[in-house]
Amino acid sequence: MTDNAAHMTPASLEQIERAIRNVPDFPKPGIQFKDITPVLADGHLFGSVIAHLLEDVRPGSVDKVVGIDARGFIFGAAAAVRIGAGFIPVRKKGKLPWATHEQSYDLEYGSNTVAIHTDAINPGERVLLVDDLLATGGTAAAALKLVEQLGGQVVGVRFVIELRFLNGRERLGTDAVRSLISY
Repeated sequence: MTDNAAHMTPASLEQIERAIRNVPDFPKPGIQFKDITPVLADGHLFGSVIAHLLEDVRPGSVDKVVGIDARGFIFGAAAAVRIGAGFIPVRKKGKLPWATHEQSYDLEYGSNTVAIHTDAINPGERVLLVDDLLATGGTAAAALKLVEQLGGQVVGVRFVIELRFLNGRERLGTDAVRSLISY
């Protein structure tokens, strides 16, 4: 982002929502995939998403931003840079090269496991969790458990998109959840 772009008025949530592309029947029949790549391709919209995600985050109030594999890396890393915090990836099992803590969670058909480095967060560090999408909440809930295992203090959970009809917010166990766009 250029200096001029950083000082532009953020696009409205309606403008951002209009740029999100619906892809029917992806990755399987009956799913309406919410494609954020048009938002990412527009520097103003991308920067605006980050501004909206952080609008209630005070400077110095977050030590680490945790982003969830994979699109959460995009928004989480940009948010971390914007507020001067460290960035921590939560990845799928087997993808991190150092000692990890792991947390399994159930999916509609089976289960999955995410991991975090054992030294990623120090006890008492203030953590903001960021991801692109809240659906059933399984991945985010597992990531929150990993943060808590390391002694991190969750100060916020942010999503670009929330599919409210899937009730994922209920699985997160915190009222610090905020999403920009809901379907």
